[in-house]
Amino acid sequence: MTMKFLSSLAAVVIAGALVGGCSKQQPSSAHYDLTPQSNQKYLADNGAQKGVVTTASGLQYRVTTSGNGKKVTSPTDVVTVTYKGWTIDGHVFDQTQPGQTASFPAGRLIPGWVEALKLMREGDEWQLVIPSGLAYGADGAGADIGPNQTLVFNMKLISVAPPGP
Repeated sequence: MTMKFLSSLAAVVIAGALVGGCSKQQPSSAHYDLTPQSNQKYLADNGAQKGVVTTASGLQYRVTTSGNGKKVTSPTDVVTVTYKGWTIDGHVFDQTQPGQTASFPAGRLIPGWVEALKLMREGDEWQLVIPSGLAYGADGAGADIGPNQTLVFNMKLISVAPPGP
C-alpha cells in the first residue's frame, strides 16, 4: 500500500512540475531588480521566450489573443484600451480599473505603445516589454518609474476611432 501511494504521489508531483513549467509565459519578476544589468537580462530572457516577437526597435510583444478589428491609421486616432503596467521587479505602476477603459490619441504615448498600437487590431491582447529607450528613458516618470527602466504591459485594444470634433 505504501509503495502504491508513493508512486501515485511521485506521478502527481512530476505532472505538476511539467504543467507548471509549461505555463511560464514571462520571466519571473522575482529574479530581477532595477539595475541596468538586470534590465538587459530581462530583455534577453523575455526575447528568448516562445511566441515573443522583437521588432527592429527592440520592442518585444507576445500575442495572447488575436483580434480582427480595425487598425490605427493615424496618430490622431483615439484608441480605447485596458492595460496593466509594471516594472521588471513586479511593481505595478499603473492600470485601468476592472470594468474601466482608458482612451488616448494613438500618437501621443510613449514610443513603445505608439509602435505596438500601429501593429495591433481591435480585440488584440498583447503583452508588451518595452525597453527604456522606447519608454521614459533616462528621465524616468515620477516616483514609480526610475531612469532607464524596462516596462511590461498587458494591453487590450478595445477600439480605434477617428478624433472627435
